[in-house]
Amino acid sequence: MPQMAPIGWLSLFIIFSIAFVIFNMMNYYSFIPSMPKSSVSIKSQTMNSLNWKW
Repeated sequence: MPQMAPIGWLSLFIIFSIAFVIFNMMNYYSFIPSMPKSSVSIKSQTMNSLNWKW
């Protein structure tokens, strides 16, 4: 089995690195966070979570 030339390893590394970066960028930018409607709803949610009902 012949040995692989260093330029072959370099081109494979570059191709897989570019594919990895593109894959991560697509995953990062495809996520759309939901913005809260107002600060009043956030306060009511935090206050409700602090009131424990035993």
